[in-house]
Amino acid sequence: AVIQAHSQGMYNERLNFTDVLKGLYGPALKAVYDKSSAKLNEEGGAGAATDSYLYGSNAEHIVMENGHRFTIDWVQGQKTGFFLDQRDNRQLLANYAANKKILNTFCYSGGFSVYGLKAGASLVHSVDSSAKAIELTDANIRLNEFDPAKHQSYTSDVFEFLKGADTDYDIIILDPPAFAKGHSARHSAIKAYTRLNLTALQKIKPGGLVFTFSCSQVVDRDMFAGAVTAAAIESGRDIKILHHLTQPADHPVSIYNPEGLYLKGLVLYAGE
Repeated sequence: AVIQAHSQGMYNERLNFTDVLKGLYGPALKAVYDKSSAKLNEEGGAGAATDSYLYGSNAEHIVMENGHRFTIDWVQGQKTGFFLDQRDNRQLLANYAANKKILNTFCYSGGFSVYGLKAGASLVHSVDSSAKAIELTDANIRLNEFDPAKHQSYTSDVFEFLKGADTDYDIIILDPPAFAKGHSARHSAIKAYTRLNLTALQKIKPGGLVFTFSCSQVVDRDMFAGAVTAAAIESGRDIKILHHLTQPADHPVSIYNPEGLYLKGLVLYAGE
């Protein structure tokens, strides 16, 4: 298990959380790793917090999700090492992926790419600006023993890649990191979401799908939908919403904290 505290109070309870995990999982729990230092130190919290194993030691880095294998770098990787909150949406992609050419942008460790290939995609392109992320993606493609001819990865700025991208993708996935960390950045984030979605809608082939997401807490569902709608209008294409997507049931939202509904997503059908 990997835990990450975002406040001093939660950090102070990390050993109690470890005891709870040990009680829940017993001998199945091999290790508990605390990865709180970056988040706490950047927000002026603990200051001297360091990442470390609170229980056990370096454990197996390969996990299974819905029958797909992933190698996870919880020590050097982003956040806790893997974005579990997208697992239901990755499974939804699998329903559409057979015999499709897919572009997975902001791919990180290749979650959507692996699901697409396992479901029978004819070709998947994975794009991320981080060379480390591309290394993880390529490792996961090999781990699942896919035909290497059906996958290509690119270390590139996604906006730049999309500008020169082909126009024959059947599915484009837009899963960027949070464009806004606070309210002061919200306006520029909405503009970025509009520009990103417009470019994708200009590139997707007629009859294609765009899976588009926002994980910015300060950009709520209506704001995100408005940005995507603005992009659809500017594209001049017939766009329909097939699915409204969100985080899974183990990320519940307090009715008193609507910002807790941080993951918003749409599946768009792009006509002529």
